[in-house]
Amino acid sequence: MSAFVIMLREGMEAAVIIAILLGSLDRLGRRRDARWVWVGTAGAVAVSMGTGLVLWNTVGALDGPAEQLVEGSIAFASVGLLTWMVFWMARHGRHVRDRLSSGVDAAVAGGAAATLAILAFVAIVREGVEASLFLISTTVGERSSGSVPAFGLAGLVVAIAIGVAVYTGGARIDLRTFFRVTGVIIILFSAGLLSRGVHEFQELGLLPVRVEHVWNTTVLDPSTGVWGQLPAGLFGWSPRPSLLMVAAWVLYAVPVLATFWARTSASVQSASDSPSSASEPESASDASDASAVSESSVR
Repeated sequence: MSAFVIMLREGMEAAVIIAILLGSLDRLGRRRDARWVWVGTAGAVAVSMGTGLVLWNTVGALDGPAEQLVEGSIAFASVGLLTWMVFWMARHGRHVRDRLSSGVDAAVAGGAAATLAILAFVAIVREGVEASLFLISTTVGERSSGSVPAFGLAGLVVAIAIGVAVYTGGARIDLRTFFRVTGVIIILFSAGLLSRGVHEFQELGLLPVRVEHVWNTTVLDPSTGVWGQLPAGLFGWSPRPSLLMVAAWVLYAVPVLATFWARTSASVQSASDSPSSASEPESASDASDASAVSESSVR
């Protein structure tokens, strides 16, 4: 399920980028140049899939201590990247539209429409490579990772469907709320990922085990069924965690979640107080362009 949430969010960010680029071209009356956006998008998807396959096959081929070391290291690296991602989007998301639109304006004005392919590639490949790493991180400490690609693909399909509906004007989504809610889920997932990384390093003897089990229960045991696998996969629940695992989860989740909530609350208040937040786009294409990453509703 964590793979679904991660791919849904990464897919939505990519869909927003594409909507901004296409909306900018519509605004300039250069829809014929949209093919270059799709060329760049296709290239980014190919590189992202290649990266994902290499990571998946490399990590999947490891066993024993080497596997634990790599998985633990991936867990810690992913926590850092996920944390950076949600805070970056919360702080800079509203400015992404302006930068991308300026890039489109410059490419069209300079007569170098093919530059749009590079613009789309650079913007989207980051999302794809991030998604590849994050998908691998969802398998850390898991006995079976067979469902990860399926959940990841499902999240991507839903993101594409939402993106198409939003751009064509058939749906409305409050991206501010979407990224805020998924941000909270990703922070909680990161806390669990940090806890699992600690467990992997404890198994290797790289971190101490002062108290082996803070509690020992059969409630929501991941090995007994889906009801235990769900909180384990999403939030790192363990029926038998060590003291250091619990401490890592709490010491990460509480301050990071509180900071994220406070910053996004300030952003929401700032947006509601801004006179521009009340203005309505003049057309469907303008709506996908003007509202997509300004953390307001997209039409």
